[in-house]
Amino acid sequence: MKISFKLLLSTIVVMALALGFSGFYFVNYVFETSLKREIGQASDESSVLRFAFETAVLNVPARYSVLPDTTVEEIASNLERGGRSTSRLIRIADERKEVLHTSDGFAADERLLQQTEPDAKSYRIIETQGSYYVHTCAAINALGRILYLETMKDVSEVFTERAMGFSLYRKVTLLMLLVGTVIMHFIAALLTKPIRLLTRATRRMAGGDYAYRARQVSRDELGQLTCDFNRMANALEENIAILEEENEAKEEFMGAFAHELKTPLTAIIGYADMLRSHRLDEEKSFLSANYIYTEGKRLEAMSFRLLDIIVAKKGEAELSEVQTAVFFAYLKEMFTEENRGMQFVFSCEDGSVWAEENLIKTVLVNLIDNACKASEPGSTVRVRGMWVEEGYRFEVEDEGIGIPLKEQRKITKAFYMVDKSRSRSKNGAGLGLALCAEILRIHNSELTIQSEPGCGSCFGFVLGE
Repeated sequence: MKISFKLLLSTIVVMALALGFSGFYFVNYVFETSLKREIGQASDESSVLRFAFETAVLNVPARYSVLPDTTVEEIASNLERGGRSTSRLIRIADERKEVLHTSDGFAADERLLQQTEPDAKSYRIIETQGSYYVHTCAAINALGRILYLETMKDVSEVFTERAMGFSLYRKVTLLMLLVGTVIMHFIAALLTKPIRLLTRATRRMAGGDYAYRARQVSRDELGQLTCDFNRMANALEENIAILEEENEAKEEFMGAFAHELKTPLTAIIGYADMLRSHRLDEEKSFLSANYIYTEGKRLEAMSFRLLDIIVAKKGEAELSEVQTAVFFAYLKEMFTEENRGMQFVFSCEDGSVWAEENLIKTVLVNLIDNACKASEPGSTVRVRGMWVEEGYRFEVEDEGIGIPLKEQRKITKAFYMVDKSRSRSKNGAGLGLALCAEILRIHNSELTIQSEPGCGSCFGFVLGE
């Protein structure tokens, strides 16, 4: 069942109950008020008749010491004909509650008469022959006699009005329910419109349309829910894009890794087969063995780099305070003009940083090694260390080929190389910067790149003191 139908149905039920109870109370209240008025009028009329009877008794000749029954009947007849429009309905009974006079049409039984005491007045509502009456009974003291005067006042009109009121109110209630149903149908449709839009957006997204967003049509809680849903959809789309990018990166990684393995393995297998199947002179045998050795070392270096990246991604650095001079002393021993064919310029400011010494040495070695590969022999590579506002900054600057801006955010991916032919010619596999990025990540730092094609590059990172 749709929520709009539930809302409509619940509203109709509430309206029906409210109108039903209120209508019953209103009509019944009017009926009871009218009936009380009629009862009061009947009681007043009974009192008037009683007073009139007692007055008429005073006019009886004094020769009667006890009021005779014939006189009672005569007075009752006069009182019966004294009504303004129609004859009054009265009944007179003596001390023994035996009826002395009864008006034509007086159809009430004697139950009220038998229950009335000499000093009391009583009344009841009776129904007879399809009509309703107020039946009263009161005692009269007349010349030493206790008589009982009963009256009947027709109040059928009050009951007829009540029946008409209920009938009219039922019609009004049905009309109001019909009109309310139509109005609530539109209100329910308007209130549930955000839910329908959210449902449509959910189905579109479930079908693969992750760019679809629900339209906000209100500023209430449902409108806020729509905003939250769209924010969730944005986050979901971003995560899906990231996952797709990562999946694409993994495919590229596997392709590059397979290619990087294939190239040295092809050379190794080819030269090994040549050594196995041909008799070669000493020089060719040495060249073949040298190719096998070189490509094997390249595979070994690539394996170690991959292992380092995996370990760096899963591990955490154990930081300690290290003097910056330690790093530069190590680099000066590692990189000299004699063993690299490059000119190195080292400059540093003294101080200490919090780092894992061997890992940061690996970062610096990789950065300088990449600078050498990107530069022509005899070029200058500058390695600097200085204090900046964020901490201690290391920089490696070269005069090499530079990196285009669109390539700079990709170079930290494994196996990615800007100039593949140049990197492979110098035993590069595109793993050094990927390793550097992971090591710096666990040091809460990141690699920064400043480079222009043909103008060299400057790689740097900052460590806390």
